[in-house]
Amino acid sequence: MLKIAVIGGDGTGPEVIAESIKVLKAVSKLENFTLQLDEFDINGARYVKTGTIITDEEIATLRKYRSILFGAVGRPDIAPGILERGFLLRLRFEFDQYINLRPVKLFPGVETPLKNKKPEDLDFVVVRENTEDMYAGIGGFLHKGTPSEVATQTAIFTRKGCERCIRWAFEYTRKRNNPKGKKLTLVAKTNVLTYGHDLWWRTFQDVAKEYPDVKTDYNHVDACCIYMVDSPERYDVIVTTNMFGDIITDLGAILQGGLGVAAGGNINPDEGGTSMYEPIGGSAPDFTGKNQINPIAAILSGALLLEQEGYTAAAQRIQNSVLKVVQKMKSQAAAKMGFSTTEVGGLVCENL
Repeated sequence: MLKIAVIGGDGTGPEVIAESIKVLKAVSKLENFTLQLDEFDINGARYVKTGTIITDEEIATLRKYRSILFGAVGRPDIAPGILERGFLLRLRFEFDQYINLRPVKLFPGVETPLKNKKPEDLDFVVVRENTEDMYAGIGGFLHKGTPSEVATQTAIFTRKGCERCIRWAFEYTRKRNNPKGKKLTLVAKTNVLTYGHDLWWRTFQDVAKEYPDVKTDYNHVDACCIYMVDSPERYDVIVTTNMFGDIITDLGAILQGGLGVAAGGNINPDEGGTSMYEPIGGSAPDFTGKNQINPIAAILSGALLLEQEGYTAAAQRIQNSVLKVVQKMKSQAAAKMGFSTTEVGGLVCENL
């Protein structure tokens, strides 16, 4: 049995997660496995009413699940950062979700801003370290609110943090087994960030010795941004730091057709670890309740969950279905798809 904790969250999150669940239920019947889906009422509406984002008891309960399927966080009436820090970042650190996995794949029929680039040119994966760097929360203020104010934000890198992420990326590259050749590219900024990123570079070189079948490469992050636009076909798997990964995965999302098709996972791959899978498009409050938001990213997040849990045939079945459905859609943008949210979910089920 596959047990999944379900958190719809805010805005259009519950709408897209409903379609992802619809697809998961359909594919579980076709692939003959049992699902247990348990919903949790954790969202901004509850925070506005009670002042509580998530309780210690809920954290303890969620820890019993290997997988969480999550919709979105954020409301216009709540200051930016409150829900993100109180929920998303808290879960990443509480559950040590040290891998952020972001496939960047262009599907046939989906528009990309890249001129003359085809689906075979844009198919790579970004592995982002997810628990260190600037996001560790080390820093503070001196003389806050005065003309003499000082603010510090310290990036933290550990050998353990670098190595476990890099090693996982090598293993993933080997497992992905790109027919064009297995290749892992480290993206950092070693010419300027000469301490933390030197640690990344040295760790990458050390671990690479254990994977002679994987070709390695290195790009400064600014060069990577150029290559992602100019020649994305050069990439198979990218491994990078938390901050740079945050930036280049958003670039990847727009290149693959927008936030409507961009899925992601915050993964603790250790035995007994709890991972969370989510579309990266946000809560899109302007479209809440209109049945106009694109659920493809949420559906692909469900497929990513299945893949990581070992249900590879079911995950591939969803991928194949999505490939057919997106070619029938007029656009991947909300309200421009040519179908409603629920209709897109239904089409994916029909094509499984």
